[in-house]
Amino acid sequence: MDNLNNTQIINLETETVPDVKNILSQVYQALTEKGYNPVNQIVGYIMSGDPTYITSHGNARSLIMKAERDELVEELLTAYIKNNEWD
Repeated sequence: MDNLNNTQIINLETETVPDVKNILSQVYQALTEKGYNPVNQIVGYIMSGDPTYITSHGNARSLIMKAERDELVEELLTAYIKNNEWD
């Protein structure tokens, strides 16, 4: 703080943008492995924001919370539209 004319620089590591498609794939697999209906559980999570809809098996709960819920919906809708050849 001796010289107020100098600018301090701080480098913060930025978190990488999550690959939503990969996240959904891993969460789907973890839910299936644990015997849950993955569609129902993922919909429950997206609608409520309650992470307890997602199993902690395979780190799925932590993983899905790295993506925003609107990003999950966007990925799912994009895949649905593409698979139905609407675009």
